Amino acid sequence: MLKPDAILETALYVSDINAAHAFYGGILNLEEILHVPGRHRFYGCGPGMLLLFVAEATRVASGPFPVPTHGADGPGHMCFRVSRDALDAWRSHLEDNGLEIEADFEWPTGARSIYIRDPDQNSIEFSEPLLWNRPLP
Repeated sequence: MLKPDAILETALYVSDINAAHAFYGGILNLEEILHVPGRHRFYGCGPGMLLLFVAEATRVASGPFPVPTHGADGPGHMCFRVSRDALDAWRSHLEDNGLEIEADFEWPTGARSIYIRDPDQNSIEFSEPLLWNRPLP
């Protein structure tokens, strides 16, 4: 049966692309791969990509590629994969940067998750791969 190999990219929608960059490129230290002012910023994270779009800008066709328009309203969610050993360091780093820890708990699988909000109130989670109790590369 044909099925995808993995999720290649995750998209979140933001209202202020520069505030988003201060958070994702600054506090989270993600590597910026592409930036189109006022429209989007793309970041590499391990083998995947995090795409940040200004929703209003992506509802209008632009550029030379036939990418369909898209966009979402309201907060989204994503989870960064981190090791269990790194979770305490992440919690300290996030708090040191003035971010409120919204939740920090252990799931029934034994995995621990930490939740914060980005500048657009997207729910951002940091958790270990055990969360889904699946082997991950």
